[in-house]
Amino acid sequence: MKIYSPISSIMTPNPITVHPKDKLSYIKELLDKKNIHHLPVIQEGELVGMLSKSDLLLMQKKQFNQYDDILEKSRLNAFHVEDIMTTGLAKVAPNDSIAAVLKVFQRNLFHAVLVMEKDKLVGIVTTFDIINQLIEEVEGKLDNNHVSL
Repeated sequence: MKIYSPISSIMTPNPITVHPKDKLSYIKELLDKKNIHHLPVIQEGELVGMLSKSDLLLMQKKQFNQYDDILEKSRLNAFHVEDIMTTGLAKVAPNDSIAAVLKVFQRNLFHAVLVMEKDKLVGIVTTFDIINQLIEEVEGKLDNNHVSL
């Protein structure tokens, strides 16, 4: 991986977004169906937060009794994105380097960084994107050397 390449070279462009008033039941379905872990929260065209699968899992703490399913459904229908979203966000520009994003991941507890051009969300980069990029490169080098994992 060329760590001084722009982050736009590995980001996911035009990420799926949600609204602060969306119910958590919809969010759970979306995260599961799309197999994603982070959702930027947009209100009136402005980035206002981020919701992660971890945020949702914390909200769904199980009671381990016969009413688990009822309690989970009730919580997911009673709360909205704005009730649990994170508002302190890490942001970079598309031309910032992959190295800059790696430093954000190293210094913070963020697992996703939003890519902003002016005030518009244009992409997202997650720790999974970095790992996947590294795996692709390692597999490519192994294939070129006729070695397999």
